[in-house]
Amino acid sequence: MESREPEKLTKKHEKLTHTDMMKVNSHVQREKDGWILNTLMIEGCDAPFKYKRKKKYKSLQGQRVNLTYYVSSENIAGMKIEIMSVVRVKIS
Repeated sequence: MESREPEKLTKKHEKLTHTDMMKVNSHVQREKDGWILNTLMIEGCDAPFKYKRKKKYKSLQGQRVNLTYYVSSENIAGMKIEIMSVVRVKIS
C-alpha cells in the first residue's frame, strides 16, 4: 500500500506542491556551515530545487524522484532568484 504522507503534507500546508517521477538533470552537493547543501536541476524546469542534509548522499543525477516543495526566492548578487525549497525528496 502506497504512503499517504505527501497528501497529508499538502492538505496541512496549502503552499506545498508535490510532484512525482521528476527526472533529475543535475545534482550538486556542497558543504556550508556544517550542512551539505543539495541543489537539483529538474528536466523541464528552470528553477533550482534546494535542500539541506547533515551528511552527503548518493548522487540523484539521472534518477526519477518524487518531490514535495514550496516556492521561495533568494537574493543573489542583488537579484531576486526563484528557487524551490524541498521539504521531502524520495527516489521513485
